[in-house]
Amino acid sequence: MNTLALGPEWISPEYLIGQFGLVGTLVIVFAESGLFAFLPGDSLLFTMGLFVASGTVSQPLWLVCTLIVIAAILGDQVGYMIGKVFGPKIFNKPNSKLFKRENLDAAHEFMEKHGPKAIVLARFVPIIRTFAPMVAGATAMKYRTFLTFNIIGGVLWGAGVTILGYQLGQFEVIKNNVEPIFIGIVLISVIPVIFEVLKSRKQKKAAAEAGGTEPGAGEDPQAPGQQRSGRHAKR
Repeated sequence: MNTLALGPEWISPEYLIGQFGLVGTLVIVFAESGLFAFLPGDSLLFTMGLFVASGTVSQPLWLVCTLIVIAAILGDQVGYMIGKVFGPKIFNKPNSKLFKRENLDAAHEFMEKHGPKAIVLARFVPIIRTFAPMVAGATAMKYRTFLTFNIIGGVLWGAGVTILGYQLGQFEVIKNNVEPIFIGIVLISVIPVIFEVLKSRKQKKAAAEAGGTEPGAGEDPQAPGQQRSGRHAKR
């Protein structure tokens, strides 16, 4: 099965699974769930399902899904603790190359819009799923609430996407059209991110114009991590 490269070969799902197997997949799922964005999450899980269906991955589907769900839940747990302990410092570094302010703002906007259920929805949105648990921790979302939605999201995303790949992998038409499927997954998963970022910028611009100032001019916006009086702090 040859896939169209959407980036460097070393970051393609087929290459990663072929080189590092299930262990490598678990490490990536863990990292993308609360530590590092821009990893092939959705396409990686879908490919894992395809590989289990084809026998390329020898482990049974139930074991693969169970381990992926555990890795996803633990990754979010780490992200939550990072946000809770280091949130204000992270959010106050607008020029950080790893934690770009625009990504954090998008995650915060997403959380404000959807509330605790954003922890579940964020699982299916690249970048947002990495920063959502950090925002939850930084804004003091009640831990029991976070844990509940974290488990639900981990199961739906980790097992759901993998099982989807497994089920579709039974059909020849899917096996023979993996490249456009990967492209579709990437495009569909990125659309919500683009929408949230554009919406956030539009709102900031409108607010700046209403106040008679240019965006960013003399602003000292309060970091999301310091907004503890918001809806999450009340939960």
